[in-house]
Amino acid sequence: MKIDKNIIKELTDYLNEFNLTEIEYTEKDTKIKVSKSTNSGLSYSNTPALAASALNTEIIKPGVVGTEVKSPIIGTAYHSAEPGAKKFVEVGKKIKKGETIMIVEAMKTMNHIPSTAEGIVKEICVEDGQPVEYGQTIIILE
Repeated sequence: MKIDKNIIKELTDYLNEFNLTEIEYTEKDTKIKVSKSTNSGLSYSNTPALAASALNTEIIKPGVVGTEVKSPIIGTAYHSAEPGAKKFVEVGKKIKKGETIMIVEAMKTMNHIPSTAEGIVKEICVEDGQPVEYGQTIIILE
């Protein structure tokens, strides 16, 4: 399979121009994802495009295996109900399906986000107060 380097170059330029950390391009059965990382610079992956209808997916990343819990809405993620309050989840905490893991504020409404799976929190993927997109991974469970 030949990868068009111009697409990767153009996506990289968009990352820098719009100050993004990640961008994805899909055409037919090819999916190219370019992201900035503080550790490894730029990376891409080329995999068949799949429609994801579930809000949790089994994933395999270098050194990380678990269940992704994704944001069901666009908004701003908060780890606790109010500033200074106890966080809903922390790394190492066991959570149950349906338990609130974060709040995502959308259009001045605080939406409690329930876990779509049961497990132990392996990683919290968004910072407190960080904007999140629909389908963006917010925590990883093991």
